[in-house]
Amino acid sequence: MERNTHRPARAGEWRLGWPVVVAAMIGIGTGPGLFQNLSSLFIAGPVGEFGWTRGDIATAAGLGLLGGLTVPFLGRLADRIGVKAIIILAMLLLGLVYAGMASLTGPLWQYQVLVFGLALTVPGTSAIVYGKLIAQRFEARRGIALGVATSGISISSLALAPVLGIVIAAYGWRAGFVALGLIVALLALPAVLYLLRHERTAPTRPDPDDPAAALPVEGMTGAETRRDTRYWRLGATAALINIASVGLVTSLVPLGTDRGLTPAAAALLVTAFAASQVVGRLVMGALVDRYRPQATAAAFATVSALAFVGLQLPAPGLPLMLTLVFLAGLMNGAEHDLLPYLATRLFGLRAFGELYGLLVMIGLFGTATGITAFGRLYDATGSYGAALAMAAIALALAAVLFLTLRERPLPHVQAHAQPA
Repeated sequence: MERNTHRPARAGEWRLGWPVVVAAMIGIGTGPGLFQNLSSLFIAGPVGEFGWTRGDIATAAGLGLLGGLTVPFLGRLADRIGVKAIIILAMLLLGLVYAGMASLTGPLWQYQVLVFGLALTVPGTSAIVYGKLIAQRFEARRGIALGVATSGISISSLALAPVLGIVIAAYGWRAGFVALGLIVALLALPAVLYLLRHERTAPTRPDPDDPAAALPVEGMTGAETRRDTRYWRLGATAALINIASVGLVTSLVPLGTDRGLTPAAAALLVTAFAASQVVGRLVMGALVDRYRPQATAAAFATVSALAFVGLQLPAPGLPLMLTLVFLAGLMNGAEHDLLPYLATRLFGLRAFGELYGLLVMIGLFGTATGITAFGRLYDATGSYGAALAMAAIALALAAVLFLTLRERPLPHVQAHAQPA
């Protein structure tokens, strides 16, 4: 595979690039994925207050995630105007969404609209923006840099799950949403902007008359990539992984209580899932810098699929459930740095924002499917057995698809040489 001949020395990558990685940890760690990981903490409140069922909440969330349809267009906008403006707008909108959730009055359509708003914040709080910045700074250590950066969501989930549990128990679920909004708008956003103050955030696909348009850019255009079947297979892996893992994490607490755990013990399952995300991201990031990433990804997906099979045991007990949830979540953790890594490795940075945005949109369809399926299958059958079996099959298919992603040399073109 063709590589940039001007790549920096390995030691210099971390010396110059650590502020970007830390900014990404904070930005991704306080993005909508944090609510996704902790959403099961908020189920009991609306169910008790508004009479919603688990299926109602799952379906509303799935419909609201249709906001993911806008992600490729916002990713394309990031290619055009740079990433900093997208980051600011996304984090401010996220704070407003949490304020809206704290003010829910009962109709499900309100929740749907707000989850739609959550999906709109994905481009500015994900690897769509931060993956591009990291890929500009890192090459030899790109995998581990992405792993550390995307571990922010896992670290924040681990740290905030017990804190929000205490806040919700003491002051109610509305106070939990207020706390999330304040964290995003008053703490995370200023920290991210400070860390990126000296970072190059210019467009990678400027207007033709922009002087930057004459600079060479490694990678395929958007049109070329969309004609490549590898791109759609990569997108399918994202959807399949999200069907399984997001469906699980949004149902963890009720799954645990259904298996006889106390609410406090069931909340530990969320912690186990978050811990698996940290391990999955860091281990995957280290391995793909050394070994063939496609085979490594297939191995992770297989381990997680087997864990979903184990979760179908009728009464596994807390220690075994914690272990199985940890293993089931490994692929979800690994996927968040693996997807941008493979996107840059297979297709380059030429139209990264647009193309990775489309991958995220495909993944969000998987998210919506998983959330809805877990909730509705529970309502239909009275257990999570069918949903867990569906998840195991989805991860097995993802493992097969990873093995089909062969690498080819990347072209070097001028930014304005070909249309996107």
